[in-house]
Amino acid sequence: MVIICKALLMKGYNAVTLFPFIILRQKELKNNPVLLNHERIHLKQQLELLVIGFYLWYVIEFLVRVVKYKNWNKAYRTISFEQEAYTNESCLTYLKDRPLFAFLKFY
Repeated sequence: MVIICKALLMKGYNAVTLFPFIILRQKELKNNPVLLNHERIHLKQQLELLVIGFYLWYVIEFLVRVVKYKNWNKAYRTISFEQEAYTNESCLTYLKDRPLFAFLKFY
């Protein structure tokens, strides 16, 4: 389910996926198939790790990468979940053939 709520998003981000919701900054973003595909990839990842596992892994991986790179944006962009989503967001059929735990190849 897609929700429009600017208040739930950090500055500089247009969307976030908090299972089972995709939260967008602006209504117009509902017409962006690439962005929605990116967020749907995160929904799949969250399901695979039973939601809580996803959030724990995401935060731990992010914190490790912040320490490593000392750069918030680089840490975010190099999280395995984000790498999978950014790499495949333009392939709108990706989720049909996506293997289980595909994010692991980016770890």
